[in-house]
Amino acid sequence: MPAKEKIGTHQKALTINLDAAVFGSFAEIGAGQEVARWFLTVGGASGTVAKTISAYDKEVSDDLYGPGTRYVSRPRLEAMMESEWKQLLAELQASRGAKTRFFAYVDTISARNFAGTNECHGWVGLRFQHAPGGPPNDVILHINLQDPSNLQQQEAVGILGVNLIYAACHSMDSPNSFLAGLFEDLSLSRLEIDLVDLKGPAFESWDKRQLQASLVTSGYAEAVAFSAEGTAVPPTELLYKKALVLAPGLFENVSDLHGQLIQSTLAQIPEAELAQSKGGLGLFCLASQPLIPGNPAPTAEHLMRHVNDLKNLGFGTLIFRAKELYTMSAYISRYTKSQVYFAVGLSVVVYAMHDRYNNLDGALLEGTARLFSQNVKLSVYPMTEVALKERLAALGASGWSYETTKGLVYVNNLHPAEPINFLFKYLLGCGFLVSARPAA
Repeated sequence: MPAKEKIGTHQKALTINLDAAVFGSFAEIGAGQEVARWFLTVGGASGTVAKTISAYDKEVSDDLYGPGTRYVSRPRLEAMMESEWKQLLAELQASRGAKTRFFAYVDTISARNFAGTNECHGWVGLRFQHAPGGPPNDVILHINLQDPSNLQQQEAVGILGVNLIYAACHSMDSPNSFLAGLFEDLSLSRLEIDLVDLKGPAFESWDKRQLQASLVTSGYAEAVAFSAEGTAVPPTELLYKKALVLAPGLFENVSDLHGQLIQSTLAQIPEAELAQSKGGLGLFCLASQPLIPGNPAPTAEHLMRHVNDLKNLGFGTLIFRAKELYTMSAYISRYTKSQVYFAVGLSVVVYAMHDRYNNLDGALLEGTARLFSQNVKLSVYPMTEVALKERLAALGASGWSYETTKGLVYVNNLHPAEPINFLFKYLLGCGFLVSARPAA
């Protein structure tokens, strides 16, 4: 079957305008009226646009949608969606309902302010009917805006909004085609979608939690987050100003030891650090890239099985697009300047020191500098001598030596081959690598 021909944002908006069966309203706050603008400028807008509104003033917004919520938040978005939908049906259901698929598009955005000091993110929502007179379906997205200027961010929001409405009309064949439709003419350098929540009969057969992992595996987000209860949440809501313990790994065989590793590291965070932050939080970390060279990349389904298993240990999970610790720490630094501890086994350190970082101009030195420039420490747990020998052999690492303590090798008793050992001693001496002991 031939692939569908890709069409641009202009043609998508015009196609919807010329579809007499699609009609709706637009309510946009914080990034202009960039979505409605597309439909108003491409021609034939009277065929689609029932109303546009932009309640920038807080008192006006409260009067329309109710007080008591932050203005860039999911509760505010849901209040907007509910209000606009009720008004649309009250005014037009009797006259147009038999032949019209109604929709209400809403967004509340914190685009770049004049000083450039705010977190640039937002909430986007669409309520729509799949057939005239049918029940409503909801799409809710949390997005991060990456463009350096307010004008470029507005443009990205406009493209996303047109994509969303068009995808709801024309890309409902599968979850993958729907996500791909949302991201057309966009890239991670401009915008990322780190949460998608779907409700309604149009999505009844879709695996919505697996779709969340697909945001990472398909390249639409740098990371997605799941709370300790297993609920998908925007990473900013979990990580903001927290002192963090992150435990990356494969987690092919989940056990209580993994939870104890996080718990014991959390217990080592100094009280002064906790007092300066919004408390401590432990999270498991998965990667959508293979951690072992030569292995296939994990699928969204595979990653979600691990998320479900790890949930039983009482901690949340982050799924990252990249596998390197320095990329994880750079991402985390968006949301917290508090201390970050990676709770890792000695095997992770062995791999990190053996990796030549061929993707970086500065190789190992640049990778190390990137990792530890983000207020990061590695709390390193020992491994057995047998397991260490197997790991060194698998990597083809020669010239390494170590001493054992009751059959275990601790990080301060590991000696990489020269000259890497000089860098390794420096990291130990500066406290970037901390020897941790298993819970008794």
